[in-house]
Amino acid sequence: MTQYKTRLIGAANTLEHRVYIEDASGKVVSPFHDIPLYANAEKTVLNMIVEIPRWTNAKLEISKDEQFNPIKQDVKKGKLRFVRNCFPHHGYIWNYGAFPQTWEDPTSVHPDTKAKGDNDPLDVCEIGEQVGYTGQVKQVKVLGTMALLDEGETDWKVIVIDINDPLASKLNDIEDVEKHMPGILRATNEWFRIYKIPDGKPENNFAFSGEAKNKAYANQVIHETNEAWKKLITRQVPSSSEHYNITVANTEVVDSPYKVSTADALYTAIPAESRKPPAPIDASIDKWFYLSGKPSNL
Repeated sequence: MTQYKTRLIGAANTLEHRVYIEDASGKVVSPFHDIPLYANAEKTVLNMIVEIPRWTNAKLEISKDEQFNPIKQDVKKGKLRFVRNCFPHHGYIWNYGAFPQTWEDPTSVHPDTKAKGDNDPLDVCEIGEQVGYTGQVKQVKVLGTMALLDEGETDWKVIVIDINDPLASKLNDIEDVEKHMPGILRATNEWFRIYKIPDGKPENNFAFSGEAKNKAYANQVIHETNEAWKKLITRQVPSSSEHYNITVANTEVVDSPYKVSTADALYTAIPAESRKPPAPIDASIDKWFYLSGKPSNL
């Protein structure tokens, strides 16, 4: 199995910070396009890119508009974005990230949610006990999925566990999660419903009344978004339109017209390692928000 490492640019918690991912040889690879979705031939183990480690607040994500898609902190109105702490939660309550080689097509309406895709790689919540790190490539198994309806778009949240977690052998489908990790699904539902309220946004809604769908359903969603990505990366659909604009340069996708060599100017422009200690985070990010609301339907 390919081993990956990170190339850090600048200090975390700054506008300049970037996390690139390198393969074992030191070549930069795109976490959106180059890292395989499946980690084994049977397609039972998947690669997950950790964007946001558990208990942290910085809203980090795979860039769609920079070459080779480094992970960077989201910015709104010129300021770095941090999620608020909604009591009793602190930061993100799982290792949060994405599946490579998936794309939630913003031109396609899902028949069950009746909403278009959110134009991102598929979001993943890894519920194991170890805290990950930004840019980590974890091998996980799929347990189920929730369907957040975020500002009118379908935003799947796939529930997974690290295959090396002590509980992994006991968790094989969504019903096992409540049995062995009671409360985590209810907490996940609540977290996504309320996390934008401190920033003046309304409560989020879910499809399926907030119910978490099972492993088979989740795997179908993963297959659909992988097929959408294949069309994107092989130019069966454009990489830019009135609905989206995605950077598709890659170094590994054999049948992609966007594949480049390490001698290409796009590749040689990637900055060298320049990691610095994290910048301080404003103390206001530690504030707890006490929100009352109707209990979820879960």
